[in-house]
Amino acid sequence: MRSERASRVCIVVLEEVEEDEPSPSSPPPRPKASHQVSGRVVAQDDKPSLLRAIFNVDPDEVRSLIFKKEDVNVQDNEKRSPLHAAAYLGDAEIIELLILSGARVNAKDNKWLTPLHRAVASCSEDAVTVLLKHSADVNARDKNWQTPLHVAASNKAVRCAEALVPLLSNVNVSDRAGRTALHHAAFSGHIEMVKLLLSRGANINAFDKKDRRAIHWAAYMGHLEVVKLLVASGAEVDCKDKKAYTPLHAAASSGMSSTVHYLLSLGVHVNEVNAYGNTPLHLACYNGQDVVVGELIEAGASVNQVNERGFSALHFASSSRQGALCQELLLAHGACINLKSKDGKTPLHMAATHGRFSCSQALIQNGAEIDCEDRSRNTALHIAARYGHELIITSLIKDGANTAKRGIHGMLPLHLAALSGFSDCCRKLLSSGFVIDTPDDFGRTCLHAAAAGGNLECLNLLLNTGADFNRKDNFGRAPLHYASANCNYQCVFALVGSGASVNDLDQNSCSPLHYAAAADTEGKCVEYLLRNDADPGVKDRQGYNAVHYASAYGRTLCLELIASVRPLDVLMETSGTDILRDSDSQAPLSPLHLAAYHGHCGALDVLLASLLDVDARSPDGRTPLSLACSRGHQECASLLLHHGASPMTRDYIYKKTTLHAAAMNGHPECLHLLLSSNNQHINVDAQDNNRQTPLMLAVLNGHTECVYSLLNQGACVETQDRWSRTALHRGAATGQDECVEALLQRGASVCVKDIRGRTPLHLASACGHVGVLGTLLQTTPPSLPHLTDSQGYTPLHWACYNGYDACVEVLLDHEAFRKIKGNSFSPLHCAVMNDNEGVAEMLIDCLGANIVNTTDSKGRTPLHAAAFSDHVECISLLLSHGAKANAVDALAHKTPLMMAALNGQTNAVEVLVSSGKTDLSLQDVDRNTALHLACSKGHETGALLILEKISDRNLINCTNAALQTPLHVAARMGLTVVVQELLGKGASVLAVDENGQRPSQRFHQLQQRCVEHVFSRYVHRLHPSFGLCSESRRRRLLGPHPQLDDAHLPHGDDRRHSRFVPHPDGDQPPPDLKPHLQRSCVRHSAISETRPRLILQAREAAVLRFRGRRAERLGLGDLLRTFGDGLMIPAG
Repeated sequence: MRSERASRVCIVVLEEVEEDEPSPSSPPPRPKASHQVSGRVVAQDDKPSLLRAIFNVDPDEVRSLIFKKEDVNVQDNEKRSPLHAAAYLGDAEIIELLILSGARVNAKDNKWLTPLHRAVASCSEDAVTVLLKHSADVNARDKNWQTPLHVAASNKAVRCAEALVPLLSNVNVSDRAGRTALHHAAFSGHIEMVKLLLSRGANINAFDKKDRRAIHWAAYMGHLEVVKLLVASGAEVDCKDKKAYTPLHAAASSGMSSTVHYLLSLGVHVNEVNAYGNTPLHLACYNGQDVVVGELIEAGASVNQVNERGFSALHFASSSRQGALCQELLLAHGACINLKSKDGKTPLHMAATHGRFSCSQALIQNGAEIDCEDRSRNTALHIAARYGHELIITSLIKDGANTAKRGIHGMLPLHLAALSGFSDCCRKLLSSGFVIDTPDDFGRTCLHAAAAGGNLECLNLLLNTGADFNRKDNFGRAPLHYASANCNYQCVFALVGSGASVNDLDQNSCSPLHYAAAADTEGKCVEYLLRNDADPGVKDRQGYNAVHYASAYGRTLCLELIASVRPLDVLMETSGTDILRDSDSQAPLSPLHLAAYHGHCGALDVLLASLLDVDARSPDGRTPLSLACSRGHQECASLLLHHGASPMTRDYIYKKTTLHAAAMNGHPECLHLLLSSNNQHINVDAQDNNRQTPLMLAVLNGHTECVYSLLNQGACVETQDRWSRTALHRGAATGQDECVEALLQRGASVCVKDIRGRTPLHLASACGHVGVLGTLLQTTPPSLPHLTDSQGYTPLHWACYNGYDACVEVLLDHEAFRKIKGNSFSPLHCAVMNDNEGVAEMLIDCLGANIVNTTDSKGRTPLHAAAFSDHVECISLLLSHGAKANAVDALAHKTPLMMAALNGQTNAVEVLVSSGKTDLSLQDVDRNTALHLACSKGHETGALLILEKISDRNLINCTNAALQTPLHVAARMGLTVVVQELLGKGASVLAVDENGQRPSQRFHQLQQRCVEHVFSRYVHRLHPSFGLCSESRRRRLLGPHPQLDDAHLPHGDDRRHSRFVPHPDGDQPPPDLKPHLQRSCVRHSAISETRPRLILQAREAAVLRFRGRRAERLGLGDLLRTFGDGLMIPAG
């Protein structure tokens, strides 16, 4: 019987195997431990006397022992009872004795096998009958979820199965892998069992967890009779599993030729592909099933069909160990010998990759192109050299392969052989004769490759052949650099012994010692280089020497070796890289910084032993202790503190201490270490240049453990930063529930206001953190006056503006927020301004419908705000709750319709005029109607919507303060369609404004023709002789045609401004005081969100209007943005 692993080997195809994914035709595992009582031989003397009697099949002895009160439920180390042993032996008499004496009939061992499982596995019908008579559980499952029926199906226990089936409600129960008893029976080839299960209602098309059916398993194992029975019973012969393998794929992969022949005779598709594009022919070729290959070709299989990666069956046969005969068959039937895959590989490439010498010979003899290149420019010779197949190399060279042909990165086959360390292949290639120092595209010779590969034999071969050991590549690196970087000690030894310079520098000014110090874990290369006068003080372009490299990579042994040659403190001074000296030649960081940052405690210990300054500063003033704590390297921090590092040293830029670094980055262990140190100068409330404490930064980033550590050390919860914000403000803004609770437990005040008058309640509401908001409200005293910020906004304003329904609901549950106070621009104004319909409805339901007509300081209702912003759902909501559609504001006497018309909010205009509640004859302070305003801004669609509802000719010819009719305004703006509609509704073309101009004169020169054409039609109707009159008469009727621009307008361009929400000057901090945003420290989007301000503008002597062509948002966004700037944490 094949194991599951072996079957996987048979089914998988080239480069398509997933180690953790079994093959589509791998067999189901047998029920484990079903055939034996123990996996080991137990000495007879080690067994209990009852077990010895059972295994001796001595019923009398068993009775005697039971009579002597021997424990019938005793268990061995695998939890098997005497009843398990009796069931395994199939002795019905002893089973009966044990059960009658109290043995547990359903006892389970450590694999959850019951005595019934054991009896069925032993095919003992009598034992099964006795156990069933005593109520053995027929549905008991082992750890693989297999029932006794599964075990019976696997072990050809037909009589046992016949006894079990009548007691089962379902014969299609699946095990852990999804396989039913029919799967197991089909896999095992028990045709009688298959017949029994089918006759008792087994689902013939049941599939396991990989969608494989019983016919897949039977086909894979070659049980032809079972396959025929399944087909005759209705099994689908072309069914597919999850990877699209059919029964034909399964049979072809395992070489079951008779099953393949039968399936083909049923008319299955011979070229059916699986999920990888492989046909049954692909699988047969890869597994070397030549008989099946013949069957498939005879049935019409395409020999040149490729899979998803472009491989044909010939590619697979050429790479298979047993593929020679398959290859021969394919070639005989016209397989394309030079067919390339998607990566450019031919069958010859595949044979060279896998070392199939006979296959490569056959391909060459049949005309394969020897120097054919793949997508990486590699020929078969390159591939063979890469994998060290000497026989194939010899054959290819003999047949004329070009040994000087360049492959990937311009490398020769010799490069690849030397890099992979195949000396025999190198010798073969060298014998063909070419220039040994030929470089690749990067200037690397074969000696560079050999030095990197580390094979001493290859290196010596090239050196003896005359390779230049001082030759440098395009990066200025000699072979010694590569040998040192790869820690190839023998190659380093050979190159230095040949005369290679140990202090040669590459383009980055790195010597071989730099590379060895970074990579050498054993220190052998470093030691040898130092012994041969390598200079450890040589600096690279960044000012780093070998000590820096060893420190950055944690090479403790290398540091010790360097220190033994030259003291590290002396080395740092003489190399010009002393971090304490302010000179142009100093390195950016000291070795201490590099070791601490990367957490290399051993390297740090060596450096500190050399008396280097423990509080050395980086260019930005950071100490090694600060870097270690910011990265959470506790051991390094402990070592630095032990050597006297100061935790209160501040950096140069942001004035942060090590406490700030640990708290900000969330490393409680390091923070605890700092706080528990014996340093007398520890200040838990140390402030940076923005007066932020470690507690503030820990809260801001949600590091709860750090918060508790700081609080336990007495950190002050009421400390304020330069913006007067406390740690609680930060917790509220970022939604850190646990941190907020910790602060409140330590007495943090909810009422503290920042420089803009905002409390933590404002911030939690503005950012939508409902959990934090609820916690803050619970600690808010009932007698607390209504909270407003410096501009009169309450937390309810902020929550409504940003549309946080849950926050609004929580606030409205609090009695203090059920009365609208603060800024007269009410929460309902805020809600409808930003189209937060749900919030608006919640406010109306809670506070009553009368709030829909509340006005702000300029007399504007929520309907004005909704109309201005074109939020039709909010407009409809307000109108349905009794909003006054004709309410006018206090300054310009504008209605909501006028607001919408002036700003071109077409949807709002349509809803308002269609509501039937809007008076279209109302005029503003300058006697403009909504129609005037729509035309004045060129909003043609809005004007037409209003015109559609006007039938009164007097309203059509209504004049404003400048005696202009809508026709004057529409003509000036060139609104041809509006002019047509106005004239059609009886607009007067002879009306004169305060400047004595008629409508025909109120247009620009570019719009003159189209408007004049319209006017001529209607004037001709009024004056039939107009078309024949003189130019002077025409001028008297129409007037002159000046070119009008904004300078000619009666209102000029002098403007004054008013705002929905007043904002004091200086709302934002100066740009130079805005700190840099560190992404990792600010986790809320609402804090940095920007929104434009809503501004009302008024002409000095004319129309009060909203600025801009589109609706702009309320100024709360600006306030929120400036607050967010205050929370930004400097990088570093």
